[in-house]
Amino acid sequence: MKHASIPSAHRYRAWLQALSLLLLCMAASSVLAQTRAWLDRDRIALGETVTLNIETDGSATPDYTPLQSAFQISGRSSSRQVSLGSGGMQTRTLHAVALKPRSDGVITIPALTVGTATTPPLSLVVTPSSAAVPARAGDDVFMESEADDRDPYVQQAVGWVVRLYSAVPLVSGQLDQAQPDGASLRQVGDDAQYTREIDGRRYTVIERRYLLIPERSGTLQIPGAVFEGRGTVGFFDDFLGRSGELSARAQPRFLEVRPVPDDAAQPWLPLHDLQLRYQSVPQDLSVGSAATLTIEAVADGASAAQMPELQLPPIDGVQVFAEPVQADERFVDGRPRVTLTRRFSLVPTRGGAVTMGGFGMEWWDVNAGKARTTRLPALDWEVSGSAPASTMPPSSAPVASGGDPVAATGTPLSTARANLREHRAWVLAALVFAALWLFTLVWAVQRSPAARSTAATPTPAQPPTSTRPDLKALRQALDTGDFADVADRLRGLARPPARDVAQVLERLADPAQREAVEAMERARWAGGDGVAARAQLREAFARGPRWHEAPPRETGPLPPLYPPD
Repeated sequence: MKHASIPSAHRYRAWLQALSLLLLCMAASSVLAQTRAWLDRDRIALGETVTLNIETDGSATPDYTPLQSAFQISGRSSSRQVSLGSGGMQTRTLHAVALKPRSDGVITIPALTVGTATTPPLSLVVTPSSAAVPARAGDDVFMESEADDRDPYVQQAVGWVVRLYSAVPLVSGQLDQAQPDGASLRQVGDDAQYTREIDGRRYTVIERRYLLIPERSGTLQIPGAVFEGRGTVGFFDDFLGRSGELSARAQPRFLEVRPVPDDAAQPWLPLHDLQLRYQSVPQDLSVGSAATLTIEAVADGASAAQMPELQLPPIDGVQVFAEPVQADERFVDGRPRVTLTRRFSLVPTRGGAVTMGGFGMEWWDVNAGKARTTRLPALDWEVSGSAPASTMPPSSAPVASGGDPVAATGTPLSTARANLREHRAWVLAALVFAALWLFTLVWAVQRSPAARSTAATPTPAQPPTSTRPDLKALRQALDTGDFADVADRLRGLARPPARDVAQVLERLADPAQREAVEAMERARWAGGDGVAARAQLREAFARGPRWHEAPPRETGPLPPLYPPD
């Protein structure tokens, strides 16, 4: 009986260890839970709604109680995404809530509690409701577009906004903005969707933002955006023969583009504002040890591609190693804003006083119409330690008594060169022997039966990889593109390419993928939840789309009269 109790004690101890490990992993996951929050827009008008997104890798639900005093809360939703990464199974949950401010002004969204984590406070600018009524207000569907600057400079980043107003629920549709002649135009971010009341009628607004960069001075004409779609049809509409087809076109706009001023600095950098700051500065420097210096630049009115490189001025006695620039691009007040961050490793090579000149940027203030310079202050350090003394300067060599320099082994260089000439014949003979041996080995391998059979066996055909770049483009569109990009990538992945989204739905074999595409269409045109639709698309298409297999061609007993295409 005494010996029989030993295995049960071992099992009990093993269960305790497993339970302790499980509790430790749960505690670690709660401590390492990462939570972030952001708004789909930073500036809205009173009466409009804004979406607050909260993403976390924990399982807790955000507490929205602190928001009730300043906002009307509606449209709560959440979606979960499970992915397998290098660290194992990872689960992330995205919570979204629609907020309607109760008053105008600058409103601070307080920190919210999500389990053991806390979101950072966010700032929202709420402007008074505009008294101006759009020209086509009262129609079921109408459009408008505007630029944040009507007389920009050449190569100035201009925010271009297109808004689609719909008083009826949309089932499907396509919104297109033609490229202007003399400027580049590209879409930025996802479509924002909110509601607005105009003359007592409630409209759903789909707002699409673009980055417009004029390429030459003069009058720039921007074509009006076009919408073609379908709305829901009721019983009486069907009875009266109404098909539900909807269309709208925005009026073309004209901008007066100004040339580059004669007194502007080069490179030409037109901005609304530029802020520079030291994000981190090392307090002490030591010879041979690396210290980190981080610089941050915030440019209002530019994209990352327009900004010059963040580079430190030369520092006497210090080696500088720069890391890649980290860029964060957003759309604020209808125009782009980029935050550049770059880290530098400083490695002193000598002791004593070290000075780094102030880092600066020259730019053009488009609001004031004058050149400006933003500069950071200079930095001074006292480097501790000293460079190790060299046992032998590289530029000098000891000299023998006869005036002949001495080699590293202590032998005069003239004697070493004579020895090398004597052994040159043996070195050449060894090289020739090695070449002959290698040639004989290759000849023997080619003559062997195994090599002949391998050469005679055809290499199996590799599966086509033409869809890999398309799959990569699809994943990129799901991460950073808009729903129109996702739809275009899906249509291109079909073989042959699909004509429209409806044909994509017909060809998809996976029900989950069809549901995700339908959710995307509802988010684009019917007031669906865009955040949840994007998460559903990522999960459904994590391994690419699954199409219905094409039926095999029927073959008869006789070969075909003509070869297949």
